[in-house]
Amino acid sequence: MKLALRRRGDIGDGVAGVVRLDRRTKRLTGRLNAGDIAVIDHADLDRVSADSLVAAKVAAVINAQPSISGRYPNLGPDVLIAAGIPLIDNVGSGVFGVLKEGTRIRVDGDTVFVQDEPVAKGMLQTAESIAELMAEAKTGLSAQLEAFAANTMEYMRRERGLLLDGVGVPDVTTSFEGRHALIVVRGYDYKEDLRALRAYIREFKPVLVGVDGGADALREVGLTPHVIIGDMDSISDATLRCGAEIIVHAYPDGRAPGLPRVQDLGIAPVLFPAAGTSEDIAMLLADEKGASLIVAVGTHATLIEFLDKGRAGMASTFLTRLRLGGKLVDAKGVSRLYRSRISGGSLLLLVVAAFIAIGAALAVSTVGRTYMDLFVDEWQSLVNWFRDLF
Repeated sequence: MKLALRRRGDIGDGVAGVVRLDRRTKRLTGRLNAGDIAVIDHADLDRVSADSLVAAKVAAVINAQPSISGRYPNLGPDVLIAAGIPLIDNVGSGVFGVLKEGTRIRVDGDTVFVQDEPVAKGMLQTAESIAELMAEAKTGLSAQLEAFAANTMEYMRRERGLLLDGVGVPDVTTSFEGRHALIVVRGYDYKEDLRALRAYIREFKPVLVGVDGGADALREVGLTPHVIIGDMDSISDATLRCGAEIIVHAYPDGRAPGLPRVQDLGIAPVLFPAAGTSEDIAMLLADEKGASLIVAVGTHATLIEFLDKGRAGMASTFLTRLRLGGKLVDAKGVSRLYRSRISGGSLLLLVVAAFIAIGAALAVSTVGRTYMDLFVDEWQSLVNWFRDLF
């Protein structure tokens, strides 16, 4: 097993932190604290997972798998490197036996220490090595495109009833008919885009649909979802109890790994068996139940994003978007569409200038001078009263 770390600051500084381990990155990010060292088992680390690790302010990331396998140019490793977080790559699954949850480790040079005892050693990913791996991975895009096309045809064959006629869409109590639906996925730039949509949400009052962790994202900005849909593996218990209608995404054969968790909370959910992703069935549900417009936040829209998600099932997203057509409005990047060119300093200067103009107008008018004289007299009386008091 090989292990290496890039250190912050001087080459002799080292990195120390408490170890947090989980083979599912999405599950691990929910319990990370600032300064922890995250140990993951994530081949082809995607951008959403990397963004979550950056947001948790981890000291370093140790990956048991290759962060870039070369199948396609995935985006996660570059996110970590750009944020200054050391990425320890392709360590091997044995790291989960060597390091224990909650153990404090120290990394010095290319060696990991537990209580001054070296336990692992190896190689480091840098900005240069990531750039080289990404360049090599781009050569594999043609093969991935062929596989993506094959997956798309297979999904169309299996789910044509759902795609074309809405067969299998369950009945729900939430009313979508004639309303806008805002579907939130915890994907790229979802925080910025949600903030940019505040005025839209206030005015149109859309049905708020949270897809797994997207429901937590809605609550983080002070909104309560009307519907929560997904496999329930990346959402908090508090959000599940918020009063939203819960729809558990099940496999086509009816198996639903997220069902027991919801039932243990005393919630009776609706099951939606389908082969696609949770964001896809959320869109299909809104469309089938009569939503007049579907606004998507944080969803996947490009080929690189489909591949970066790392799932063959992402082919369903392509077909779902074709099905919805003009009814679907992708809010991705809306926060960057327009940025105010007026700085905070300019606004302050404008306010000060307005007050000066008002003061000047009062000073040159008879009524204004009368009010100013009264104000001065009252102020002088107040000052004299305080002087006599003390």
